[in-house]
Amino acid sequence: MNILSIQSHVAFGHAGNAAAVFPMQRLGVEVWPVHTVQFSNHTGYGAWKGRVFDGPAIEEIVEGIADRGVLGTCAGVLSGYMGSSDIGNAVLGAAHRVRIANPKALWCCDPVIGDVGRGIFVRPGIPEFLRDVAVPQADIVTPNHFELEFLTGAPARSAADLRRALAALHAMGPRIVLATSVLAEDTPADALDMIASTPEGAWRVRIPQLELNANGTGDMVAALFFVHVLRDGDVARALGRAAASVHGVLQATLDAGTREIRLIAAQDEFVRPSHDFAVEALA
Repeated sequence: MNILSIQSHVAFGHAGNAAAVFPMQRLGVEVWPVHTVQFSNHTGYGAWKGRVFDGPAIEEIVEGIADRGVLGTCAGVLSGYMGSSDIGNAVLGAAHRVRIANPKALWCCDPVIGDVGRGIFVRPGIPEFLRDVAVPQADIVTPNHFELEFLTGAPARSAADLRRALAALHAMGPRIVLATSVLAEDTPADALDMIASTPEGAWRVRIPQLELNANGTGDMVAALFFVHVLRDGDVARALGRAAASVHGVLQATLDAGTREIRLIAAQDEFVRPSHDFAVEALA
């Protein structure tokens, strides 16, 4: 299976493609990474080196891949942080080209906008671009709780409000939604919820909330969930597998006392997770 992954990239640590590519490869996927930025490290460190690429640079790389005559073998496109609207348009163009070459291909869009406690941290215009242009064209979206509420325009803490928000997101276009880092009214203080939804139903996994702030976790989650969905189409099973692997890697990260997720040291978690969490229908 081949996946085109268009995301940011860091040389040191794990974020964007540096957090998404290896887990997919460890699961046996051939990944074609295209970088939207090339930084020395995650910007959360406060200082970094590198540069942001523009839309034409992304389009040029995708054109070169297309010249190899392989787009028809691409099962899906995974996208993450978009630094500008022209990069966003380049991502949309890439997804369109892949879908023409392979009508069964899916586009998984991680709508990176912001987070609880930080608010919106992307450039002006990007949140609206994602909400009004990108998300409606995606097959799968993987917002965190903050992004779910932004995209649907209302708080979503109660079970009823969560169901409303998920239905609203489906009505925008995506058939599959993965909501991560959900803190609902009934979520225990020491836990986090992950919710996967289709128009036919929704499922929840509750995992322990670990005391760490690791870079690249959302990029890793989206990649794992996307691969498992593409593999067998079972959204509930993909949710459980992704949650188990992510928790295992984060537990290893906490045990090691590092800021960067332990992708390499804990790589067996991708294929043989050490934890198993119950997947239940969302009430």
